[in-house]
Amino acid sequence: MATKILRNNSANLNALGYRKGSVAQPFNMRIMGLDLGDKRIGVALSDSMGWTAQGLEVIAHPGSQKAAVEKVLELAQKYEAEGIVVGFPVNMNGSHGGRAEKAKRFARQLAAGSDLQVDLWDERLTTMEAEKLLLSADVSRSKRRKVIDKMAAALILQGYLDNRTHMRGEK
Repeated sequence: MATKILRNNSANLNALGYRKGSVAQPFNMRIMGLDLGDKRIGVALSDSMGWTAQGLEVIAHPGSQKAAVEKVLELAQKYEAEGIVVGFPVNMNGSHGGRAEKAKRFARQLAAGSDLQVDLWDERLTTMEAEKLLLSADVSRSKRRKVIDKMAAALILQGYLDNRTHMRGEK
């Protein structure tokens, strides 16, 4: 399966060849969202209708990317995910740095290791947004550190799901 980069608006989705058969279709399916970090991967999962995202867990991966890929694919199978959306850290000016290249490699490994459709989703500022939400909820620093990655994954996935709903014309 190939990966493709999806941006947060319909014009970019259309320009990138949005099509039936991508994670965006069919609409009643469970999708997994990932926020990749250097030491941890935040994991989120949609409901079976593909409407809402919930933080699931955080995978520690201090070294082996292969082990992290295997763990993600194991979770995808366990929760019957039919697609995976990987957060794609685009710089504010639209350029792709080293972290974006790591995300592409990770997404390619996920796609190569499964029959799942794997897409990249522009994740600009999601970790900062998650931090703000946790601060506004008065979550302690130690608790924030434990949940911020899965919350960022949920925000990435929810942005994707919301855009998918917009693409099919629902309100």
